[in-house]
Amino acid sequence: METTNNESPKLDVTYWNLQYQQQLTGWDMGSVSPPLKAYIDQLKDKSIHILIPGCGYAHEADYLLQLGFLNITLMDVSSEACKTLEEKFKNQTAIKILNTNFFEHQGQYDLILEQTFFCALDPKNRTLYPQKMKNLLTKNGQLVGLYFTVEFPKSGPPYGGSTDYYAHLFYPYFESKAFQPCYNSHPKRQGSELFAILKSKPFVVLPYHSAES
Repeated sequence: METTNNESPKLDVTYWNLQYQQQLTGWDMGSVSPPLKAYIDQLKDKSIHILIPGCGYAHEADYLLQLGFLNITLMDVSSEACKTLEEKFKNQTAIKILNTNFFEHQGQYDLILEQTFFCALDPKNRTLYPQKMKNLLTKNGQLVGLYFTVEFPKSGPPYGGSTDYYAHLFYPYFESKAFQPCYNSHPKRQGSELFAILKSKPFVVLPYHSAES
């Protein structure tokens, strides 16, 4: 689905299904993201509940399974992606697959992994992202992931950002345990990623306002 530089596509289920049907999955690196692999390697508790929204082909889930993690929820709005995942993980009881809209999901997780999900959101929903993430996390839960610190030449997706932008976006909801340029990115993404470990701030969760459809 081509668009002009001044025109953004409608990022609905049809759009994302088409990307998978036509194998237009340039965001997919074919393996677990190195920074997330390094983070996962230091986790001790294999029973924590983990969510990977906008998971695509879910290479991080492959790696989590290898290490023996027991509660992994994969989420994608694309039914095409989810069909692939259902086949891929059909014998894995540790995996739960949800074909749903992130902003409509209800649940509680100890860890949410971000990998090319935020950059694929319609920009009008970006301000809803940190609030929804906070509401999905347990009291001591963490949001851990990668965020692009470059702007892209076309109108998107992907949509870029900056460290200052992310700091402003997340500050009302999270305190940062790590928030820095990524030193161990995939070679194709060197110098273009921010690595963040974010923990919910200890205040009352604000009422959630759903995203526009």
